[in-house]
This record gives sequence, structure tokens and C-alpha cells, in this order.
Amino acid sequence: MSNQTEWWAPVKPDESVTELFGGDRVATTPGAPEPRKRSRSSGRKREERMRKQRRRRSVAVLIVALVLVAGAGYVVVSLMGGTLFGGASQAREVTDYPGPGRPGAPTVTISTGDSGAAMGTTLRDAGIVASVSAFSEAFDANPDAALIQPGTYQLLLEMKAEDAVRALLDPGSRVSMKVTIPEGFTAEQIYNRINEVTLISVDEIRAAAADPAAIGLPAEANGNPEGWLFPTTYQIEPNTAPAAILGQMIAQTVDMLTAKAVPQDQWQEVLTKASLVEREAKADGDRPMMARAIQNRLDRGMTLDIDASVAYGLGIPGTQLTREHTQDPSNPYNGYKNLGLPPSPIASPGQTSIDAVLSPADGPWVFWVAINLDTGETRFAEKYDEHQENVALLRQWQEENSG
Repeated sequence: MSNQTEWWAPVKPDESVTELFGGDRVATTPGAPEPRKRSRSSGRKREERMRKQRRRRSVAVLIVALVLVAGAGYVVVSLMGGTLFGGASQAREVTDYPGPGRPGAPTVTISTGDSGAAMGTTLRDAGIVASVSAFSEAFDANPDAALIQPGTYQLLLEMKAEDAVRALLDPGSRVSMKVTIPEGFTAEQIYNRINEVTLISVDEIRAAAADPAAIGLPAEANGNPEGWLFPTTYQIEPNTAPAAILGQMIAQTVDMLTAKAVPQDQWQEVLTKASLVEREAKADGDRPMMARAIQNRLDRGMTLDIDASVAYGLGIPGTQLTREHTQDPSNPYNGYKNLGLPPSPIASPGQTSIDAVLSPADGPWVFWVAINLDTGETRFAEKYDEHQENVALLRQWQEENSG
């Protein structure tokens, strides 16, 4: 009997057992041929099993790879917004938004001479309309579209194209600041008015005014914009430079003088006379008479004796003027001591005063005085004695209204 303990039961000849580690084992006697055949058969079976295992592993790897590719594709499509694999053609189909739009759009600027297509490009780039073609069609379909004004507008995001056209026609959509310059304002008063509305500092405006070329000031003005800033209401777009604002006012004056066929070498003279009329006259009906009285004085070699001019030269209100001021010859604007017109206009005249200078009334007057400071009633005279009678009426009114 053997002293070794067996791990498996003894087998008899011709009995086969299965190997513990996956192979087939055959118990036989040495040298017998049959067991070799069985051994070759067992090898083929092992190879078959290994091939099956490799195939299973390959299939598993392929499945994992397909899952990864599909996941990556999903991420790309999500990030690209569906623009791949036919998404672009679908995006091109959105040519107009349904409206009504939503807040959040940036301001847009319509420039002078912009066509419907140019406007559409501006609005499309800002996200306001879906396409240039939709806006162009809506522009062509609206008979008032040609009335759209240059300027800066605040619209909505994703508007229907026809609504965007209507919005551009609505003055309420304009983003601008309204600056109104009254007749008779001096340049310094105009600078302050611009500052009040636009918040551009007065120093910046003065600096711009000091550059005649930048503001388009004609050479006839001798570098002084006083009287050349036409009084009217202006729409000032956001971020407009002060030089451009002043240039717009000067251009208005030049256009008006040109339209009235005033010779360019007379522009400064006309504005200076008109500024005197503007500051002295109270009623429009008096302006042509005052313009004639000024011209009569100039023709006769008389001093103008206009208080408003003296006060302007001193930089004080006319109410603060004293007799001592009128006797000071060092003030170049003192028309009591200096013959002829002052060196420049003393304010910005309105069109009515300019028209009065261009077409003065016929008459011999050389004097005028307001006899009622509340109503502005003014009396004109040719003779000094008659003028003194009118001055007496003023003194009477002042006594009666001194309280």
C-alpha cells in the first residue's frame, strides 16, 4: 500500500477524467496510441473555447466603444445646437420671429442714407429681427418706411419684422436728448443748457468751441461762435461729442443764411444786427422797426446807445447796468462811446430777428424805449424831444410799479 494520500480516486484503465485546470486528461497505459488521439481532440476543444472567449471580449469592447461614440455625439449635438447633420438647414428656415419680443436688446443706430437691407443687417446683428430678408420685405411693404429717421433706437429682442419697422417709425423708440435753445441766449448760456441735458461738462463744451475747424465755424466769425449757435430744438444722440453738437447748431445757421441768399461776406454783420434786435425788442411787430432804427443810426454816424450791448461786454445782466458803465470807453461793446456795430453778435438771434434785419420797416426812427416793462410796449421816435416824452412815460410806469 502506498503511503501518499491521493487527491482524487484512482482510475481504471480506459477511464477518462477531467483535468482540474480546464484540460481533458486520459488515464491509459504507456505507449498506447488511443490516448494521443484523445489528447489532440482535447487541444482542439481548448482552442475553440479560447476563440469563443476572445470573440466575447471583442464584442464587449465594440459595444463599449459604440456607447462612448454615441455619448460623444450626443454631447456635440447638444453643444452645437443642432447645427450638425441637417440642423443648419432647419435653422435657416427661421426667417422671422413670431413676436412680440422681449426686453434686453442693445440700442441700435440708424445712419443717414441707410437702406432697408442696411437697417435689417443692423437689427439682425443685434438680435432684434431673425433675418435681413424678413425685415427688407416688411420695410418694402410699409408705405411709411422711407420716413424712418437717422438716430439711436431702443427696440426689443426677437421682434416680428413688421413690428420692428413700425417701432422705428415711432418717435417714442428714439433714444435721444432734447436740447432747446431759446432765442437771445448767449453762447455761455447755451453751453450751460447743453450741460444740463447731456451732462457734458461746460469746460469740455468751451474747449470744443475754441476749435473753429472742429465745429465748422465760418471764417467770418473770427473764431468766436457767439451768435452762430442757432436757437431751436435739437435731438442729441447718446455719446455725441460736444464739437458735433455745436457743429450742428452752426450748420443750422449757415443753412438758414444760405437759404435766404445772404452774401457770405455779410453773414457776421447780419447776425450782429439781428442779435441787437433780439435782445432789445419785446414784440415781433417791433423788430422790423428796431432794425430800421439801428440802420438809420449807423447811416447817420450816431452811436447805437444800446444797453444790452454794454451789459454783454461787461458780462452782467442789463438790470445791473449803471450810468458809469455806459461812460466806460474801454468796453468794446459800449455803444455809447464806440461808433458802429459791436465786435461780434451779443446773442443767438432767432429767424424773426434775422428776417427783420434783412427786411427792415420803412421809417425815420432813431430812438426807441420800452414804456411798460411788463408788457414790453415800445415807443419809437425820430426826434430827441419826442423820445424824451416816451422816456417820461417809462419813468412814470416805474414809479407806479416800484412797490
